[in-house]
Amino acid sequence: MASSRPSPHPSHCSSSSATNPNPSQPSLLVFSGGTAFNGVVEELKMLTTRVAHVLPVSDDGGSTAEIVRVLGGPAVGDIRSRCLRLSDESTSEALAVRRLLGHRLSLDAQEAKSEWYDIVEGEHFLWKGVSKPYRETIRAFLAYFQNQILRRSIESFCFSNGSIGNFFFAGARIFFQSLDAAIFLFSRVSDIPSESLVLPVISTNDRLTLGCELWDGTVIRGQNEISHPSSGSMEPINKVSSSTPALPSRIKRVFYMSSEGSNLLHEVFPSVNSTVLDQLSTVDCIIYAMGSLFTSICPSLVLLGVGESISSRSCPKVLLLNGTDDRETSGFSASCFVTAITDALNRTYGGPHNCLKNQPSQYINTLLVPKDGCIPVDVDCLAAQGIFHVITVDSIHDPKVGVIFHPESLIQALARDDLTEILAIRGWFVIRNCICLRKY
Repeated sequence: MASSRPSPHPSHCSSSSATNPNPSQPSLLVFSGGTAFNGVVEELKMLTTRVAHVLPVSDDGGSTAEIVRVLGGPAVGDIRSRCLRLSDESTSEALAVRRLLGHRLSLDAQEAKSEWYDIVEGEHFLWKGVSKPYRETIRAFLAYFQNQILRRSIESFCFSNGSIGNFFFAGARIFFQSLDAAIFLFSRVSDIPSESLVLPVISTNDRLTLGCELWDGTVIRGQNEISHPSSGSMEPINKVSSSTPALPSRIKRVFYMSSEGSNLLHEVFPSVNSTVLDQLSTVDCIIYAMGSLFTSICPSLVLLGVGESISSRSCPKVLLLNGTDDRETSGFSASCFVTAITDALNRTYGGPHNCLKNQPSQYINTLLVPKDGCIPVDVDCLAAQGIFHVITVDSIHDPKVGVIFHPESLIQALARDDLTEILAIRGWFVIRNCICLRKY
């Protein structure tokens, strides 16, 4: 594909480029969802661009739900969101492409539809600054998406609050009949560094449905229903804990189920993306990011092979603790988060023939905690789990979600000499944790 833009060379990563990755940078693998960790992605580039971002493809809320309803396939919203956060911002055209693919249509259905047609026809102001090669490439897949919804939709497609990036992504996925190919195209169009990987935890062209089993035996179908049930409107999801009713019981486990399923008899067992396992076997550090524990992090951990791979590594394995609780983790302490992650990786409550019996310390050896966070840090319980490396990181208060890590402080906590020791081994850098347990 022709390009009118040079390869990105971010000023804060001048030692690396998209074509010549710097092997002196540490390599990380991050399990996360599409929202909470996005706030530190920009700062993370200051430490390294050699990051594999592993994301679930089971989100069924917002505009993603409308795409899945009409066209099927996996949810791509989290992947699109992370790609945009990683995208180039070094030129005016790069910013124009980022604005276009990051744009959301009006909440009003008629206004959204009218705006969508202006974009597809190339008449919208968002095309300003986008050169002809990029304009023709992006428009081609937006037009293909439009053609697909006209062919397949029995009812009218609702464009309300729709993401242009999601529409482009869906058009590419259907055209190529490949999620990986769609990610490759989106990554090139948005110019993310080639050493930064955005990986669906399951590489599939099929629809995936997440289910959860509560301790009282209740089964809930659908990620949105588990995490933040809504009335079905297309308005942005409110993830504040107080805005949704409490679960009748704590979550026992999450699992995948057939699209038509409604109970435990409909559990299915998709295969993990082999590239995720490849990355787990080689990266210098594994990170479990903050976010929705059971619907953003655990869906990537319950797959066969993930627990085996992580437990076999001796590298740092870092849990970034949430600053506030939510519907999924109400009443949790830090050790409860550790237990949930351990149970997911061990597949403790799944089929007995697939269960592991690894200890928590085989999966997590470092805990970073936001200062003044609302989650109790029960150091004695953590020590009993074999986790002795706990450190406080500066935080800020977000009026929408509460206490969160201060992005720059979080990255400094992963990089400072007094917190991590970086050893050069055959020209490659390995992070070795040397954090001391602190009493709270």
